[in-house]
Amino acid sequence: MLLALCGCTRKPASNELVVIIESNPNNLDPRVGIDAQSERIGELIFDALVHRDDHFNLQPWIAESWDIPDPLTYVFHLRHDVKFHDGRPLTSKDVKWTLDTIAQGKIRSTKTATFKYVDHIDVRDDFTVVIHLKEPYSALLWNLSSGAIGIVPEGADDKFGTKPIGTGQFKFVSAEQDKDVLIERNDQYWGEKAKVKDVRFIVVPDPTTRALELRKGSADISPPGSLNPDMYVALKNEPTIREIQEPGTVLAYIAMNVRDPILKDVRVRQALAYAIDRDPLIHYLWRDQARPANSVLPPQHWAYNGDVPTYAHNPAKARELLEAAGYPEKNGVRFHLTMKTSTEESTRLLAAVLQQQLREVGIVLDIRSFEFATFFSDVQKGAFQFYSLRWIGGNQDPDIFEYVFDSSRTPPKGANRGFYSNPKVDALIAQGRKEIDREKRKQIYFEVQRIVAEDLPYINLWYFDNVIAYRPRVKGLKLVPSGNFEFLREAEIAPED
Repeated sequence: MLLALCGCTRKPASNELVVIIESNPNNLDPRVGIDAQSERIGELIFDALVHRDDHFNLQPWIAESWDIPDPLTYVFHLRHDVKFHDGRPLTSKDVKWTLDTIAQGKIRSTKTATFKYVDHIDVRDDFTVVIHLKEPYSALLWNLSSGAIGIVPEGADDKFGTKPIGTGQFKFVSAEQDKDVLIERNDQYWGEKAKVKDVRFIVVPDPTTRALELRKGSADISPPGSLNPDMYVALKNEPTIREIQEPGTVLAYIAMNVRDPILKDVRVRQALAYAIDRDPLIHYLWRDQARPANSVLPPQHWAYNGDVPTYAHNPAKARELLEAAGYPEKNGVRFHLTMKTSTEESTRLLAAVLQQQLREVGIVLDIRSFEFATFFSDVQKGAFQFYSLRWIGGNQDPDIFEYVFDSSRTPPKGANRGFYSNPKVDALIAQGRKEIDREKRKQIYFEVQRIVAEDLPYINLWYFDNVIAYRPRVKGLKLVPSGNFEFLREAEIAPED
């Protein structure tokens, strides 16, 4: 893999940082783009009202403060020194325009449902904006934060994503399909200025080519998720490459259809959890670039509950539960399960190892692989017994519990694809959605996590680490748990060692 590659990619300029990305951003309008590249690059171009810290607490950003006089009213006080990249000052009218175009469906966006509880928005003055809700909605602030939305100028239409103008630390310069996206430092930024002048994101779809571009010096940084674990291991011994590995938040999980005649029995689901040995999977499949997971929420989160039932590898316990559930072994087989997967290599490898581990307790796992669109269509319809996917970003707020475990959020209304139903969980979720006191909300979600860990509609597998590979001339990199491009805010370019 690491043989020299003949290529025409130029070396980075002395004041330019080159970052490898896997695909083009679909739309840099923060009201519209929801793919990873659009959101990560968009966070650098646009500012949100509030900002997420490393523990997913919400901090002031272009809203220097806010008041919640009652559960239906949020009053935001904006900074007075924020300007768009074209020199226009940011005011309350821009905030109102941004949210109204989404909430009222004036622009085609999947984020419209996020603001379904917004009744109307008032502009009190140039720097005070008031959001009125139809009913209490504790996730509102999260959905107004960096990574969820950025403020666009009043009048921005549905073509805005082609030449976006934000207030962020970097300004959009150009984008060429399947080639690159160029941004430059915003020297008029209201906050701390970026240390690098230019950042070029080069589009390199093939993972092997991404590693080679980094090795030969045509790129400076391969961000989290852009290389597979084997490539990171191979690059680790390269004298011209440095690596950083930190805990991340991307969750790998197994979901089960609890309407299935076999899987509806919680003892069977618990037996599956005991039968799966995560440690060798993490070591051999992911090269120790992941950590065991016991919740949908990541451990860095303020609402994470680590004191829940867990299922360390215990085949004897799995057999005991299966016997109690009425599934004795007959010629070494208790029953068959079918796992649907995509054709993506790591998913198929995971399925093959699970097949071996479950066979040890008498479960025959049949694997059915499909092209991703077909596989995901079946998952969305609930047409499965058993599948594995990842949560990328969506598991960073407790609102995810409603989306994936509330009985009213089965497809197409949400991601409760396994048709899990527990009236107590539904009641807690409804309570948590309306509770704005964070400590009370935290206790509510602690209980949700405890119950879900017992009922096991999901088997949480692991959180992937954030691993970044980079050239020695890059200094000051700091990874955040979400794995976004926040590290570019403080990155510097220095002469190579």
